Amino acid sequence: MNERLLQFIWQFQYFNKNELQVDHGDQLSIIHPGIYNTHQGPDFLDAKIVIGNTTWAGNIEIHVKSSDWLKHNHSSDKNYSNIILHVVWENDVDISYGSGSVIPTLSIQHLVPKLLLDRFKELMLREAFVPCEAYLPVFDEMKWTAWKERMAIERLQRKSTFVLKLLGEANNHWEEVFWWLLARNFGMKVNADIFESVAKSLPLTILAKHKNQIHQLEGFLLGQAGLLQKDFTEDYPRLLKREYLFYKKKYLLKEVSVKPFFLRMRPANFPTIRLSQLAMLIQQSSHLFSKIKETATVTVVRELLNVTANDYWHYHYLFDEPGEFNPKQLGKQMTDNIIINTVIPVLFAYGTFTKEESIKDKALQWLTELSPEKNSITQKWAALKVSNKNALESQALIELKNNYCNVRRCLECAVGNAILKGREIGTVIIKS
Repeated sequence: MNERLLQFIWQFQYFNKNELQVDHGDQLSIIHPGIYNTHQGPDFLDAKIVIGNTTWAGNIEIHVKSSDWLKHNHSSDKNYSNIILHVVWENDVDISYGSGSVIPTLSIQHLVPKLLLDRFKELMLREAFVPCEAYLPVFDEMKWTAWKERMAIERLQRKSTFVLKLLGEANNHWEEVFWWLLARNFGMKVNADIFESVAKSLPLTILAKHKNQIHQLEGFLLGQAGLLQKDFTEDYPRLLKREYLFYKKKYLLKEVSVKPFFLRMRPANFPTIRLSQLAMLIQQSSHLFSKIKETATVTVVRELLNVTANDYWHYHYLFDEPGEFNPKQLGKQMTDNIIINTVIPVLFAYGTFTKEESIKDKALQWLTELSPEKNSITQKWAALKVSNKNALESQALIELKNNYCNVRRCLECAVGNAILKGREIGTVIIKS
């Protein structure tokens, strides 16, 4: 038994409430179990109970053992001065108020269904993709849709916290923050931190001065990433290096300390290609985030982002290594990835910051209009008969897996709740 499970049992009243009695005392009736408190202080606030013939209103504290009250030093904490009931798994010692009278205590060890405890133990110990996979899909599509929307919003709220932190670093300059996160997204997972560092080393004010010269923009990005240090044989990389070294000295630029990684990467994702595409995006757009804010449809956003690297890269993936003609267009898959992982989170954060619900709603709506992401997580959910119909559902399933299932937050999950309640499952065949 642990305290969080006890809180869950009390919150949802998953125990036998017939003929309740406080330990060594009178009959107990629960009018309202209280509001679960996630902050400092008692576990449940504003509860209402009847003990004997007296109605009590106040707070309720939960512990595995009643002696935990003493271990946590609640007796000297004024936050616990209005406790009307102490709910415990095991009452191993009587706890008193400051006046000396014993705090009413309810032991629920003998009141909780064994099935609930067995299922909780299974969820905590089962080694699987998700701990509840033996029960999935658990409930109907309508309830899954509601839970996925909740997960998608949680994911965007969590990402918004990161965006707003960067906003502070950027002195509330939204275009600068968008530039940093756009560059981070172009770096994919492997080079995300490095590309973000490159972006932070190149303020938009500098890039704007060279907006009409693509070779200068490429020189800035590739040079700051440490990719122009070789002695090249071809004219174009030699030009980039020359331009970069001149402006590096002029603007007192410092290269990032770690070079981008190429190992085990598809050529289309090579840092050289992604940085050259990013340079083209800078050249072909201005005040990009402001435009996106005013854009009504996600289709227009995709058009704004879908650039093609300049002509040199039609025949190259790396400097000094020419190959067959293949224009390096960003493409639908990558543009959708940028919209899902950069555009929409920044847009949602902006709506949060400005308190414009319409902008947050637009961000969520765009997620429903984008194709579902296909990766190892969504594929495994699909194998368990949990649908993935659009990008909102993809993001929700990723959030659920990474921030609930992986850390066993079953007690805070609608799916886990349904399994522990056992009311919506019916006859279930448990997979071994």
